Amino acid sequence: MFSPEAMLCFVLAASLAAAPAPRAATATETLVHIPRMDAIQGLTAFLERAGQPSAMLRPDVWFAELHPFLSIDPRQPDTFTRAGIDPATPLTLSVLASGRISCTRLADPKLFQERAAAMLLSANPKVTEVKPTTSAGLTSVLVPRESGGDIGYALKGKEACAFASEGGGFVDDGQGKVLFKEASRLVSQAPKADARMGKLPGTLYVSIPKRGLTVGLDGSATALQVEGTGTNLPLPAFQSSGTSPYGTMMPSGLLFSRARLTPAGVSDVMDNVRSIIQRICPDCPKAEVTSITRSVSGRLTGNVLTVVDGVRPRPNLRTPEGRFFAPRQALVAEMTDPAAVKSALAPLAKFPGVRVLEDGYALDVKGGTLILHIRGRHLALGNDETVASSLLSVVPAQGAKLPHAVTFTVDPARVASGLKQVSLMDVISDKRLAGIFTVGLELGPLLTQSKDIEGWLDSLPGGGHRFSSRWTLPATP
Repeated sequence: MFSPEAMLCFVLAASLAAAPAPRAATATETLVHIPRMDAIQGLTAFLERAGQPSAMLRPDVWFAELHPFLSIDPRQPDTFTRAGIDPATPLTLSVLASGRISCTRLADPKLFQERAAAMLLSANPKVTEVKPTTSAGLTSVLVPRESGGDIGYALKGKEACAFASEGGGFVDDGQGKVLFKEASRLVSQAPKADARMGKLPGTLYVSIPKRGLTVGLDGSATALQVEGTGTNLPLPAFQSSGTSPYGTMMPSGLLFSRARLTPAGVSDVMDNVRSIIQRICPDCPKAEVTSITRSVSGRLTGNVLTVVDGVRPRPNLRTPEGRFFAPRQALVAEMTDPAAVKSALAPLAKFPGVRVLEDGYALDVKGGTLILHIRGRHLALGNDETVASSLLSVVPAQGAKLPHAVTFTVDPARVASGLKQVSLMDVISDKRLAGIFTVGLELGPLLTQSKDIEGWLDSLPGGGHRFSSRWTLPATP
């Protein structure tokens, strides 16, 4: 019989053996790993469907980046076999600051070399012959490109890693030789199992090491599934799944999210609230704003509901207050001691621009009004009276257990409508809006045609988060 220690080692070894094992280059900025290139038809089907209204998602755009000099397409296995590559094996693409390296397993090394030679010759008309060098079983080629930089490959047995450096015109910056050495190292060593990828479902994985982000993707003709982990995501800490007073509420609006925050997570959220108030109300006394938010923070259970109903038509996105009031939104939080919260909020009555309401306060500032209501055990804070009041009116008497610490739903059509509110003049005035404007142009038509987006998040032991999202398209176009 195995001892418990031996059994644990066996299970650990088995799990690591089953984990994806990318041939990842040192100093990789972005890593793409496909465990089996012939097993991503589902993901390809989604990209083909999504790419009809959104050019940036078309498979041709993405697959062109998989190899530095060969044209390979997982939708067409013959593009692999013609290049001597085995489509039933992994592909790893390492994107570095100096260039990229793509590692594949070969079915026919000689055919690969022949195809590679033809492509390398086309990279520089001044090169009349490609002469591989073989030493200690390692075959390699390095060719300078006419446009600058170097291109080539390293091959050992049936493992091949092709590379291309970015270069800089005709200047030899030495990066090609660095990639050449790295490619040679990669084909000479067994790849290491990636435990992070092994914990995630997917047929294609993307990792950004510096950000601690690893994502697994899979799909079908009607859905894209994304699941990942991150150690540096700008998110608060969450409690484990449990009962939420907002658990049975029906999702509505552009964004509908329920969460269970830890005390530290609540503190982070209230710090953000404090920062917003100070930004949109510069005349509000900072010391009292800080005192109020800290006092309220200690009297919240951590159960919160966040709703963005939509985006106001033609918002002013060129000022901080304009950007804050652009989305019609509200946050509802459960209190442990409503009376103590009311007492903590009392100093608000003396703030400039404040109106005392029957159950709260209204703070008039440049660009709009900040609304605060207390009803029963729930505190609502928002920038739209209708959104805040309507949420409080439908909070049920009893809650329900959430399957995850955070659950969310997104209405793609409302997102598309909101993105349309970013104009070209907004971008000219504030270049930070250029990304949003571009997303609206590229993804807006697809979002309009989408069915829904939903997902969840959980905190991980020791820090970090795990998340999942599913983007669904209608059954028929």
